[in-house]
Amino acid sequence: MTDVDAADAADSAGDSPLPPDLDLDAVREALIEWYEADHRPFPWRQTDDAYEIHVSEVMSQQTQLDRVVSAWEDFRERWPTVEDLADADRSDVVAFWTDHSLGYNNRAKYLHEAAGQVVDDYGGEYPETPDELEELMGVGPYTANAVASFAFNTGNAVVDTNVERVTYRAFDVPDDDDAFEAGAQELMPEGKSRVWNNAIMELGGVACGKKPRCDEASCPWREWCHAYQTGDFTAPDVPTQPSFEGSRRQFRGRIVRLLGEHDEMDLDTLGHRIRVDYTPDGEHGQEWLRGLLSDLADDGLVQIKERKEQTTARLQ
Repeated sequence: MTDVDAADAADSAGDSPLPPDLDLDAVREALIEWYEADHRPFPWRQTDDAYEIHVSEVMSQQTQLDRVVSAWEDFRERWPTVEDLADADRSDVVAFWTDHSLGYNNRAKYLHEAAGQVVDDYGGEYPETPDELEELMGVGPYTANAVASFAFNTGNAVVDTNVERVTYRAFDVPDDDDAFEAGAQELMPEGKSRVWNNAIMELGGVACGKKPRCDEASCPWREWCHAYQTGDFTAPDVPTQPSFEGSRRQFRGRIVRLLGEHDEMDLDTLGHRIRVDYTPDGEHGQEWLRGLLSDLADDGLVQIKERKEQTTARLQ
């Protein structure tokens, strides 16, 4: 989308969410110069390989980036190409995900299936546009746009919580999804999605976090920033993530980890291994465990076998 297109889109949706007197050229130049002078050297920023970027984007979902680095490097060492991942046993990929505490295991399943699509449907070469990338399993609009931006420089403006917080504070953009999309797109210079999206997310991660570090991080937008001028550093509402400890997600992960170590386990043995207060007829008993296994089966991660005298589970 060109600057003219962005302006037209903003006009069609109403007034631009950005201040009318904002010098876009100066704002863009200041941010890019700040980013290029110094930024966190995450390894996926050193590559334009779509496969490596895809892996990093999936791993980074709701996971601190510092924790992702070692997992990403281990993953790349084990499955260095998209062909290697497509040929891998899915249970090995899921077990890796669990061992590295990378969140929902179905992300590993989708990543594995997407690799197969890239190999089978695209000859091992990733498609280059956000719309095409969304055809891959588990790839939504945000991930598609990020891969297009960082691998091919063909993306639109990325909008994540960092970008929302930055544009809300700096340019008083309303706390509204459409406004954030329009404002972010209007800010991004044409044909520079790779450097721009990296830069604005870096700004949100380093200078304009929950606790702002405007002067310490030499924020390049201080002269235009509404929050810096007023001292009001409130931020858009961000949904609170539920606690992991004691959650269904935690026990799903324990199940996958155990089944990765055993060919097959019966219901009660599995239950006693994942929580100390498991009792077959209790609150956290067979009915509770069957619910977890059913969820995992729906995700294509676990196979449940009902026999006459015993129910067992194994990884798909």
